Amino acid sequence: MRTHVSVTVEPHEDTARKLLVPVGLPTPHQMPVRFDVSGGTVSLTGERTTGQMVAVVMPEPGRKVEVSYAYADRGPGYPDQIFVPHRNRYTNAAHALVEDAIRISEAQPDGHAAIQALVNAAAEKFRYAHPEVRFNDGCEEVPYLACGLTEGSCVDINTYLIASLRSAGFEAGYITGYFFPEEKNGCCDDAHCWVVTRHQGVVLEWDIAHHLKMDMRDVCCGLNPKPGDRVAVAHSMGLDFPELGISRTKLISEPAWIMEDGRLEQADIIIRRQIIGEAAAA
Repeated sequence: MRTHVSVTVEPHEDTARKLLVPVGLPTPHQMPVRFDVSGGTVSLTGERTTGQMVAVVMPEPGRKVEVSYAYADRGPGYPDQIFVPHRNRYTNAAHALVEDAIRISEAQPDGHAAIQALVNAAAEKFRYAHPEVRFNDGCEEVPYLACGLTEGSCVDINTYLIASLRSAGFEAGYITGYFFPEEKNGCCDDAHCWVVTRHQGVVLEWDIAHHLKMDMRDVCCGLNPKPGDRVAVAHSMGLDFPELGISRTKLISEPAWIMEDGRLEQADIIIRRQIIGEAAAA
């Protein structure tokens, strides 16, 4: 089987504006085997800390850009680089958060139980939502959430979880991609993210946000507690693209316009997915 994902990008009013587009990421479940762009010229550039390559697209005036991905079933696993911490405002944990993560971890009988406890502790801090102001906006480190429920998206929840896991000494990685809910028949509105842990050679995946969407606070490892399927496109937070003048952007996921001041501006996109059998894919 192959999974084909297409992302259609509407033109920007500034015809000189370029797009930054992630090119796909291998996982244990899938391997990106093709990446195509129509409606513009393409070059590649690298991210300074993770070594990820991304596409830079100069659209043809007035044309929509069509980005196409193809993924084959089964892959080599997540890249080791996802587990390497890079210190920045999106990953540094406040002292109180470090203390809390260590306390939770040390109360468990082993590392695997500690990871599960930290996941459940993070789930208890959040109510799934897309707030206008995020819990760590304006902070130079990830703050500790002491009590009550904080509104947060998958980005917010996983920012907190990654900081907690790494504070307790566990390997953890942050993955971005697209999730296609079963009920939407191969469509989605925006990107999604999830967390991967690695302890004593065991790699586990966690999606707190989808558990919370389904009113489940006892979070189990594994993907797609909410029925659907997904593909990965990039990883990590606090990314630098020196050739583009971009410094410490939070993350990359769906195509985004590169602004003159080095910011990324969300593009107007349509995302679709098609699953094709082996014979058709060949």
